[in-house]
Amino acid sequence: MNGVDIEGSDRAGGGAALHWWQTRTFVAIMALVAIVPLLRPDIPPLVDLPGHMGRYRVQLSHDQYPWLLDWYNFNWQLIGNLGIDLLVIPLAKLFGLELAVKLIVMAIPALMVTGFLWIAREVHGRIPPTALFALPLAYSYPFQFGFVNFALAMAIALNAFALWLRLARLQRFRLRAAIFLPLSCALWVCHTFGWGVLGVLAFSGEMIRQHDARTDRGPVSWGKAWVRAGLGCLPLAVPILLMIAWRSGEHVTGQTADWFNWRAKIGYATMALRDRWMAFDMASVAALLVILFRGFRDPNVEYSRNLGLSALFLLVVFLLLPRIVFGSAYADMRLVPFVFGIAIIAVRAKRGLSIRGSATLAVVGLAFFLVRIGAGTASYWMFANDYDRELKALDHVPVGAKLVTFIGTQCGAPWTMSRLEHIPAIALERKMAYSNDQWSMAGAQLLTARYLPARRFAHDPSQIVTSAQCPREWWRPISKAMARFPRDAFDYVWLVRPPAYDPKFNQGLVEIWRDGTSVLFRVDHSKRGIQISDEALKTARPRPTPF
Repeated sequence: MNGVDIEGSDRAGGGAALHWWQTRTFVAIMALVAIVPLLRPDIPPLVDLPGHMGRYRVQLSHDQYPWLLDWYNFNWQLIGNLGIDLLVIPLAKLFGLELAVKLIVMAIPALMVTGFLWIAREVHGRIPPTALFALPLAYSYPFQFGFVNFALAMAIALNAFALWLRLARLQRFRLRAAIFLPLSCALWVCHTFGWGVLGVLAFSGEMIRQHDARTDRGPVSWGKAWVRAGLGCLPLAVPILLMIAWRSGEHVTGQTADWFNWRAKIGYATMALRDRWMAFDMASVAALLVILFRGFRDPNVEYSRNLGLSALFLLVVFLLLPRIVFGSAYADMRLVPFVFGIAIIAVRAKRGLSIRGSATLAVVGLAFFLVRIGAGTASYWMFANDYDRELKALDHVPVGAKLVTFIGTQCGAPWTMSRLEHIPAIALERKMAYSNDQWSMAGAQLLTARYLPARRFAHDPSQIVTSAQCPREWWRPISKAMARFPRDAFDYVWLVRPPAYDPKFNQGLVEIWRDGTSVLFRVDHSKRGIQISDEALKTARPRPTPF
């Protein structure tokens, strides 16, 4: 064997003609289809992405707008989370910041699609029809959440794993080592998670290849295969030194916590395709589970040992990962779609399955992908309309404004995330205005907040407000936020779809724009804000705000 798990695969079938879903043209078309939902929005409606765009603006423009460094610390350092931060430097000069970010984000689902299909081809010899069911995972929940450096690194990791398998099949091991030593370092810089997942996938694939290598005494034992696989993956190990240097820095913060939260892990499995419509998204996950179940029970399909082992390794990592790693939440959740994806492309039709049966599976898989893309396109169109409506407020915000923003949300994490949670950062990106939604964790991001007059309203999650105090959340009730934000630190207050609150908290604020419940106020520094005790705040009752 040359590193490819081919028993029962199409590769064993010699030079038979390719089916329509196995051609390079089909793969290219699927990659283009994957970008369709992102064509309409000017700003891809991913939850955290606007916040990152605010950081990119400080990174690119603090020389022209020196007050940005009065508000934020920005220090270049080598961390495992720099993918788009680096790419926007040349691309923003060519396209402008917003279009540059959009083009990079559009590339992510396209690369996810090519990665899944390329891996399937390398392992099975040809793309099995079941692999098409993995394609909707290009728009998985971590991508919807806006973990863009992570998503970009994972998309690159999938394609890199396919290249790893291909070079092993061609027995180009020296070339593979020469390519993957720098590639692994670049992938680590993009996002540490992508490098780690590539290591897991490469090790499992190499382990199968080593075990299947024939010697005079027969197959290699699993123990020896384990050792040889580790030696074969040494070109991927250099970033360990980068990791040690990063995490031993004197300013690095962030805890690792919430281990073995089984309730959360089960919930994350149901959220692999979470977007807007809960029933539809969960039914789509159920469809993936049916494919995986068929791999065990249907006599016409089977699992590849190579990718089956890779999926098993990823599942173990997911089960062992805590929810919070180095202060970054949802660490384990990010892996779920890729456990699904690798497991699904591990499923293939057995050689006895008729061409009609394979074609039927391919048609159903393609329909599943197209339905998910159609729904995602409609969802993103609606989110883009929300952005367009709310961002009209910025027409009334001057350049360099000191802006505090409060965005309404609900307790209990509703399925449909509004995608407005970090919209204040667009004021930073477009108007160089202060944004109180930036993350401020040394060592995790290049930027931290330093605007001391803002006090506890300086950074994320101070922008999130609710109608009442939510259990186990740092979010403030809207009445408390309006009463307690330091008015001398800000010139403008932007409320984005806030919960109902008593209009008395608007004392000393001058309304200059409104659309529905969203409103932009100018702070009248000649007037005092409302004076109210903490006890009175606890008993404050919301009243519908007239408009």
